[in-house]
Amino acid sequence: MAASGKSPLRLALFDCDGTLVDSQFAIIDAMTQAWAEHGLGEPDPMEVRRMVGLSLVEAVSLLLPKHDAEAHVAVAESYKRAFAAARSRGDVDEPLFPGIVDTLAALEEAGVLLGVATGKSRRGLDAVLKGHGLTGRFVTLQTADVGPGKPNPHMVQRALAETGAEEAGTVVIGDTTYDIQMARNARVRSVGVSWGYHAVPELERAGADRIVHRGRDVATAVLELLEG
Repeated sequence: MAASGKSPLRLALFDCDGTLVDSQFAIIDAMTQAWAEHGLGEPDPMEVRRMVGLSLVEAVSLLLPKHDAEAHVAVAESYKRAFAAARSRGDVDEPLFPGIVDTLAALEEAGVLLGVATGKSRRGLDAVLKGHGLTGRFVTLQTADVGPGKPNPHMVQRALAETGAEEAGTVVIGDTTYDIQMARNARVRSVGVSWGYHAVPELERAGADRIVHRGRDVATAVLELLEG
C-alpha cells in the first residue's frame, strides 16, 4: 500500500446493542416471553442484560446452564419469534444513544471507514440501521449469523478481509467485555463505552485501550488510537 502512495485504510468497528442503540428493554421482554413459553418462569433481567452481545444460543446456554443444548436452541428460537413479533407490531424501541450520529459523522469526515460487529442477527441489525436512517453508513456488517460470535476474533477478521483494513488501523468500539476481548483476540485496539451493559472496571480489566463516557467523544478516542 505504501508503494502505491495511498494512505492505509482505517476502520472503526462498532458493536450495536449497548453501544449504538439501547435495546435492553426489548431484549429482556423477548427473553421473558421465551422463558414463559417453555415454563421457565422469568429470567433475571440483570443477567439477561449482561449476556447482550453474545450470540443468542450461547447467551441462552449461559442463562440456563442446567439445560441441554436442545433446550437452548428451542428457547433461542422462541426468543427470535417473540422479538420478530414485537418488531412487526412496532413495539420494539431501540433508541440511538446521544452523540452517536455526531461521532459517526466525525469519523467519516476524518476518512475512517465504519463497520458493525454484533451478536444481533443480520435481519435485526438491518432493521435497526433502517429505523435510524443509517443504512449505507457502514461498509461492513458482521453478525453472529455466520461463524462464531464474540469474543472469538472471527467477526473482526471478516471485517478486515472485506474492507482491506489492517489490524494496526482498526479499532473496536463496544460496551461489554466480550467486545474488548474480541478486539484483543483479533490484535486490534478498543474503546470501551460507559453507557452500556458492563461496568467500566470490567472493561478496564478486559484491556480496553480507552474508556469514554459520552457518545460524541468516541470519535476523538478512536482517532487518538489510530494516529498515536
